[in-house]
Amino acid sequence: MLLFIVAVIVGLAILVWSADRFVDGASGLAKHLGVPALLIGILIIGFGTSAPEIVVSIISAMQGNPGLALGNAYGSNIANIALVLGITALISPIAIHSQIIRKEFPVLLAVTAVSVLILLNGWIGVLEGMILLTILAILVGISIWQAKSGKDDSIVAEVEQELAEKTMTRNQSIFWVVVGLILLIISSRLLVWGAVGMAQAFGVSDLIIGLTIVAIGTSLPELVSSIAAARKGEHDMILGNIIGSNLFNTLAVVGIAAVIHPLAVASDVLTRDIPVMVGLTILLFVMCWRFKLHQEGKQISRAEGGGLLLIYAGYTVWLIQSAILAS
Repeated sequence: MLLFIVAVIVGLAILVWSADRFVDGASGLAKHLGVPALLIGILIIGFGTSAPEIVVSIISAMQGNPGLALGNAYGSNIANIALVLGITALISPIAIHSQIIRKEFPVLLAVTAVSVLILLNGWIGVLEGMILLTILAILVGISIWQAKSGKDDSIVAEVEQELAEKTMTRNQSIFWVVVGLILLIISSRLLVWGAVGMAQAFGVSDLIIGLTIVAIGTSLPELVSSIAAARKGEHDMILGNIIGSNLFNTLAVVGIAAVIHPLAVASDVLTRDIPVMVGLTILLFVMCWRFKLHQEGKQISRAEGGGLLLIYAGYTVWLIQSAILAS
């Protein structure tokens, strides 16, 4: 048991660190190759915060652990809203701007609805995975078109500033792309091995481990980036990171895993985890929508952040009770 726990802790630590270095290396290499800042921001940095979830779910699917793959994706979505946003709001109330409500949230709600419909038959096969990946490709294409037409110039400015702050030579960039990718794969295999071992030792499903330990661990990049953005007063980036990460988790993480190996959807996912994910997404939308109705609703307050954390605590207790009853 101790060996499995150490494997999970070490795997998560290396996973989070290597994902950050891989993104830095990929961004630097893209810059040296003359790739526009726009594409670097949307594709490389956009995928970056979801890199741990993507690699872990790919390894899980390849090894025949669908519960871990789905638990990682949907558990991370729940943790992003209730845990990451809750902690960040406690540190600093998060200001809300109308553009987020008008553009990003409807997309997230629509994607969430599509994912629920796909899950209803209890199976996510290659076709369903391709549908999710096609939706992702369309959304990325729309983002690129909007930015090129000047509707999202802030993306380019933010990426150029970030690239200027993290200067790497061409050889350094190549080194960290290669080393980061190797460490991502190794740490993910270590994490999956430890997580499956813990599940078997505790007598619980790999879904439970994926929804808790693995989901929280792979959400650490979002937590770190959100806290850093809160301290800088970059509130748009906080909600943007959360919404973007949840979109990638729902479309890319689940889609890629399903294409590699069809995923059986446990009944608990449909009756417990999906309703919580959908409920939190709608709750966040309602919290942000107040901005358009009342001027005093311009931010997610510390009290609301505390409420989100209480919801996450209640959900975790529910998971523990489910595990005890199932054992």
